[in-house]
Amino acid sequence: MNCIIVEDQPPAQRILKKYIEDIGSLELRGIFSDAVQAMELLKTEQIDLIFLDIHLPKLSGIDFLKTMANPPSIILTTAFSEYALESYEFSVVDYLLKPFSFQRFVKAVSKALERKEIESTNKYKTASVSPRKEIYIKSGYEHIKIYIDAIHYITSDSHYTEIVTDVKKHLSTEPLRFRLENLPNTQFQQIHKSHIINVESIEKIAGNQVCLFGGIKLPIGRAYKEEFMKSILK
Repeated sequence: MNCIIVEDQPPAQRILKKYIEDIGSLELRGIFSDAVQAMELLKTEQIDLIFLDIHLPKLSGIDFLKTMANPPSIILTTAFSEYALESYEFSVVDYLLKPFSFQRFVKAVSKALERKEIESTNKYKTASVSPRKEIYIKSGYEHIKIYIDAIHYITSDSHYTEIVTDVKKHLSTEPLRFRLENLPNTQFQQIHKSHIINVESIEKIAGNQVCLFGGIKLPIGRAYKEEFMKSILK
């Protein structure tokens, strides 16, 4: 794990540096006396763990945490116990109260390593899940399987939803909103209060109309146009 030290006291910096070198599973990427300097490094390097003091010049450790939308793992190092409760609002890994032993340091780092392993496992599981290839629609007393890639567009009136595929049209009683919530949002976009389209079926966009392959033309609603165009042209 790449880590940095944000600590303004040289003796504490030396102790942390020695502990990091002794533990072997961490790569020290920098030592900073204030959080502002550390912020610059975080813009350019991937840091997995920060050893962060609370009482710092310019910007406190707690205020530094508040600036980060997706912070790396944080182990707070401080001589003041009264900040412990507030710090856990930011999901810190551990809170080391100075002076702390090497044994206590190892325990904190083990928590950080365990968290990183869990996060990596979850990312792998997410990436390994195959995208959904089909949906089932309720039509009368039947549930009909439709391949998602075969859907060109879905349209609705007050009573039915019509799903138009390569070969036929299927009527369903489920509302348009239900379909939108259960289809891949990168592939299917709502362009009108009554229409959802498969963006892979678009031949061209002309003014306030979407032209699909096969000569189908559907209107773009005023309320949907800006968001739709952003998603298409990004």
